[in-house]
Amino acid sequence: MLWDLARANGPEAAARAALDRIEAWADPALFLHRIPAAEVMAEAARLAAEGPRGRPLFGIPFVIKDNIDAAGLPTTAACPDYAYTAAEDAPCVARLRAAGAILLGKVNLDQFATGLVGVRSPFGTPRNAVDAACVPGGSSSGSASAVSAGIAAFSLGTDTAGSGRVPAMFQNIVGLKPSLGLVPTRGVVPACRSLDAVSVFALTAEQAATVLDAMAAPDAADPYSRVAPAGWRASGGTLPPVLRVAVPEEADLLFDTPDDEALFRTALFRLEALGATLERVSIAPFLALARRLYDGAWVAERTSALRDMVENHPGSLHPTTRTILEGGLSRLTVDAFDDFHAVAQTRLLSRAMFAKYDLLAVPTAPGIPTLETLAAEPIAANSRCGTYTNFVNLLDLSAVALPSGFRADGRPAGITLIAPAFAEARLCAAAAALHHAAALPLGATGEPTPPPAAGTTPAEGEIPLFCIGAHMSGLPLNGQVTSLGGRFLRRDRTQPAYRLYALGNRPGLIREAGEGGSAIEGEVWAIPAAGIGPLLAQVPPPLGFGTVALESGPCLGFLAEPSGLPGAPEITSHGGWRAYLASR
Repeated sequence: MLWDLARANGPEAAARAALDRIEAWADPALFLHRIPAAEVMAEAARLAAEGPRGRPLFGIPFVIKDNIDAAGLPTTAACPDYAYTAAEDAPCVARLRAAGAILLGKVNLDQFATGLVGVRSPFGTPRNAVDAACVPGGSSSGSASAVSAGIAAFSLGTDTAGSGRVPAMFQNIVGLKPSLGLVPTRGVVPACRSLDAVSVFALTAEQAATVLDAMAAPDAADPYSRVAPAGWRASGGTLPPVLRVAVPEEADLLFDTPDDEALFRTALFRLEALGATLERVSIAPFLALARRLYDGAWVAERTSALRDMVENHPGSLHPTTRTILEGGLSRLTVDAFDDFHAVAQTRLLSRAMFAKYDLLAVPTAPGIPTLETLAAEPIAANSRCGTYTNFVNLLDLSAVALPSGFRADGRPAGITLIAPAFAEARLCAAAAALHHAAALPLGATGEPTPPPAAGTTPAEGEIPLFCIGAHMSGLPLNGQVTSLGGRFLRRDRTQPAYRLYALGNRPGLIREAGEGGSAIEGEVWAIPAAGIGPLLAQVPPPLGFGTVALESGPCLGFLAEPSGLPGAPEITSHGGWRAYLASR
């Protein structure tokens, strides 16, 4: 992988390998603007001379979708008559360069990021790296092809209705759709500005998370930018001990072939093997909301962003893109409010679901269309691709698409994990474990999927906290921990020197002064240092924090004041709060 090559041999080796791969791949529809090889190598030499300096993407080659600005390069959004030369990098690009990444150029897309198939460009259709007979996926077609083919270690796409996830499935790679506003969209040609997100394509979930960490931060000049919770990050997450996964009811599942269905069910079996508990739920309201995306207010929002092109330069537009955008001119404001109210109502259902489940697992798409199929039904086949992606941005959710295997005909299938906003660490940890369990080759490179990193130690700026009661995974107060950026590290237990008492809906732990104490089970969570105070403020007396002696060593943890325990039943014999709850 280019990622590993940069790590082992430095920026110049990785840059040269990427340039050689571009020439060998020889797809004239892939790049819309290439940075000259001499400039790429000069940038690699500069980085090599400076050394890593702690830069997380040091020497790693990447490409960007050509609706994202890079200083000195044209931005066309796959429409030559729209083109302008960017005066500066979009913030997302500037941050990646500051992190040491090397830009190779800008790649093709469905015109104005309108489409999920990747064929709506006057510059041609980038080749699907896995199967040339299939569509590459869109709208981030070139972004996915470049990564799958091994030309770029990662790429930037955009995602409004699935454009950062569908191409990932179609080309056997990972597509990470971050929370809205987490990465600034300033310097990105808008599709639906209120729903747009800059997405990441990579060969592994951990690489995608590292890229997201490097470019996620608020932008004061972007009105849609948001500040992440204290301690947020995408990398270094771990699976909770009880991973609760919602899965669509049978009536909500749609597949193109029996193989697509079998591969999705196999991915669910892998989740169960990883310790997840699966439960069927109805996502019919989500699917109904998804159908509004191309039949309501958001079509008008697309048209608003490109009104001058639609009204004054319609001949410059791709025929299918033109048909979609012209439809926005006739949308009524009164109907838009129906759409907005439908979103608000469905977000209530979404919040209720994710209060009970950690993730929602869906097929990334029902199947992959061939170029021949797409030519016969360009709009219907495109719409089908968005069945399980269109609702995600509307509901302000985060998502990651990853490979699930190959059909008998050799074509790829995929599964998408969905979570609330700012849950990228949980998503990427689950995706890394699931991807590794599938033991699939990476993209079209043939290289094996590496194992996920352990991630069981706190990072800089985090404090480990031993939780023994309702703050543990899956219990009622765990949200107080996760909302502050807490992430599960490991199960642990105290040294055999403690007693446990039931204080209504939570336990009280005290250290036994003499002999007779027991080991009490719990969980260690990493909490951002800034979140310890706010969490403690939510803890009622007689509970508080203190140093607890664990089998693994001393740790901050929940303790009770002995003065608050008279009359409380002792439950030490159960060995922990979960066992006590199970006995009731």
